[in-house]
Amino acid sequence: MNQQTSIPAIVVFDIDGVVRDVSGSYRRALADTVEHFTAQTYRPTADDIDRLKSEGVWNNDWEGSQELIYRYFETQGQSREQVNLDYESIVAFFQSRYRGNDSNNLTGYIRDEPLLLQPSYLNQLTEAGICWGFFSGATRASATYVLQQRLGLQSPVLIAMEDAPGKPDPTGLFSTLELLQYSINNINNSPPIIYVGDTVADMYTVEKAQNIQPNRTWIAVGVLPPHVQQTTQKRDDYTESLKKAGAKIVLSNVQELTPEKIQKLVDS
Repeated sequence: MNQQTSIPAIVVFDIDGVVRDVSGSYRRALADTVEHFTAQTYRPTADDIDRLKSEGVWNNDWEGSQELIYRYFETQGQSREQVNLDYESIVAFFQSRYRGNDSNNLTGYIRDEPLLLQPSYLNQLTEAGICWGFFSGATRASATYVLQQRLGLQSPVLIAMEDAPGKPDPTGLFSTLELLQYSINNINNSPPIIYVGDTVADMYTVEKAQNIQPNRTWIAVGVLPPHVQQTTQKRDDYTESLKKAGAKIVLSNVQELTPEKIQKLVDS
């Protein structure tokens, strides 16, 4: 008979703002896109983008770009119906900045994203018996690039944009969990699930998961993206927004979520 396995916790990570710093890539591409489609009359600041994200429904940066463009023209007295916006053109322009114009190679802002964790951190989790995977609103190509090419992970469990509805819909989180549990042989317990993210939408995702599957323990962990750590005020405001959205704790870097801290979260 095969020995049964007891898992202390399952940790699912968001990618953008958690695994990699996207302030100079996704956010820069978003600002470029809004500026382009408003004829260089409006370029959203980091605070503008944070305010949009704090609404908890703009996890998709293509949709976020479109929304900021619409809102700009509304301030100019035009209704959304009057603004001739083509969503596919917005996506294409955004991708030309983020991925680059070379269809065979990534040449855009994605190449310059600083990493926020190291493979050794994930090894620590594995050694502690903690199962982990990724659920991200990034495209599969973008997520795979950072996980496999940058971090050198071999076939990590990943649910990306193409695989599930956008957050805060928890479907992708459930799918990630199913893949992870399938990979564990003879699991004999129902371990707590920790989702680690950097936005209000990420925290809402955990809340919705709890409402749908109340028999499981769901824990939201917030991580402060680097761009909000530049001033104490920004840091405090962002921390408060994550906590209001359901974060049990808020960390400055994902690697602070050590096996010991995970155990404390699970036990508390």
